Amino acid sequence: MIEPRHLRVLRAVAATGSFSAAARELGCTQPAVSQQMKALEASTGTPLLVRTGREMRLTQAGEALVRHAAGILAGLTAAEEEVAAIAGLRAGRVRLVSFSSGSSTLVPTALAALRAAHPGTRVSLVEAEPPRSEEMLREGDCDVALAFRYGTGGTEWADLVVRPLLSDGLTVLVPEGHRLADAGSVSIGELAGESWIAGCPRCRRQLVAVCEESGFTPRIDFATDDYPAVVGLVGAGLGVAVLPGLALESVLPKGARTVAVEPPVLREIVALTLPDLAQVPAVAATLDQLVTAAAR
Repeated sequence: MIEPRHLRVLRAVAATGSFSAAARELGCTQPAVSQQMKALEASTGTPLLVRTGREMRLTQAGEALVRHAAGILAGLTAAEEEVAAIAGLRAGRVRLVSFSSGSSTLVPTALAALRAAHPGTRVSLVEAEPPRSEEMLREGDCDVALAFRYGTGGTEWADLVVRPLLSDGLTVLVPEGHRLADAGSVSIGELAGESWIAGCPRCRRQLVAVCEESGFTPRIDFATDDYPAVVGLVGAGLGVAVLPGLALESVLPKGARTVAVEPPVLREIVALTLPDLAQVPAVAATLDQLVTAAAR
């Protein structure tokens, strides 16, 4: 019989390439990983891994099993959560993934309200930017993912349950004393020729796209996923940046000024889950609280 714990170990070995690395990821010992792989191969009756040098490589059977593992584990999680929720959310568990500015703004309010309403529901939180957060959801590694995209009407979430939260506008950040520091608003084109400080990879791509629409390619001198670092670099006079409104809610722009972007550049903030998981009361309650937090 194939056991879920064996599938999780197989996925870890496939992702990391070795028993020792998989053991570190799973928080167990290398012999335990080896023992579980032997048990899984005994259950399937065929080799699933072969050693090539220092790495482990999946056989054709191993590749097939890993392909099916994500769906199996996601379905099992949905079953476990639904059964636990029968007792009225007293034993519910939700694994939440969020991008950083969502973690510091929407998530705390939502989780505080969820805990007050359902004290027995446990929520774990890890951070990941989209599209990685969306991949984690599809692979069964989380139950709810906060994500964003620029523009609307894409099909990348067609297989998921989408709960719209808010539209988050970009804001220009310039050093104090900058020629545009006291402007009420600014167009992106007015910042051609400036040194730029860029954020996460998806935000970086959006910055380039918006600037190119305005007729120039930004000169990105600094790039960091850390919003306080972006603010610090701007405050030190090293360049200008555009940041989402959510990011600025939790960061004091010391030494920098915020200026509205005209015309507005918006990103769509949503909460995502799988169709099966959307029926789980703990997941549904988490989604509802995120919607309420976004409306405040």
